[in-house]
Amino acid sequence: MLRAAGLVLDGTAPTASPIKRLLSAGLLAAGVLFGHADPSRANDRIEVVSAELRPAADGDGIELDAVFDFDLPWALEDAVSRGVALYFVVEFELYRTRWYWFDARRAAASLTYRLSYSPLTRQYRLARGTLAQPFDKLGDALATLRRLSSWPVVERSALSAGENYRAQVRMRLDTAQLPRPFQIGAITSRDWTLASEWRNVPVASDLAR
Repeated sequence: MLRAAGLVLDGTAPTASPIKRLLSAGLLAAGVLFGHADPSRANDRIEVVSAELRPAADGDGIELDAVFDFDLPWALEDAVSRGVALYFVVEFELYRTRWYWFDARRAAASLTYRLSYSPLTRQYRLARGTLAQPFDKLGDALATLRRLSSWPVVERSALSAGENYRAQVRMRLDTAQLPRPFQIGAITSRDWTLASEWRNVPVASDLAR
């Protein structure tokens, strides 16, 4: 029998009371149900690989192209296969920079994707607004989710020539739209806190009119 840091490695603790053993068993059960929360794992699992603003084809708007990189944790993949819809939100903000005061926000936009699975058709669906696209494989749906193209985020008239601007974008899993039991699990498991940091987006001077 081996001992390390006061613990016996055969699974028993020499000073553990029945209450402590009961609490430990409860925590273990919660970890199995919702995914073990490992404090050493990074909370931010989505990376914004690239993001670019460009004029829209009509010349009046500004669109955002972005590429995200992430893997869906097993807990989320299993939830989708069991009929739980996942909502991913892309958020954009545009600020006019001011050296003498806080930056002034000039525009904000959000875009929601709904990822779901239908046991009847055995297909995954990725919906963006009123548009929905079916996929036979989860990997194909995620590949589409990772690439954002031609998203209108602001009118060019909101930008003034000669002013300086900064923009930022991020993606996150919206846990508030999960069923209530999974919202509780999201509090205890990092598998359910899928999000990126804000990523700066260059704002070219020729975007302003």
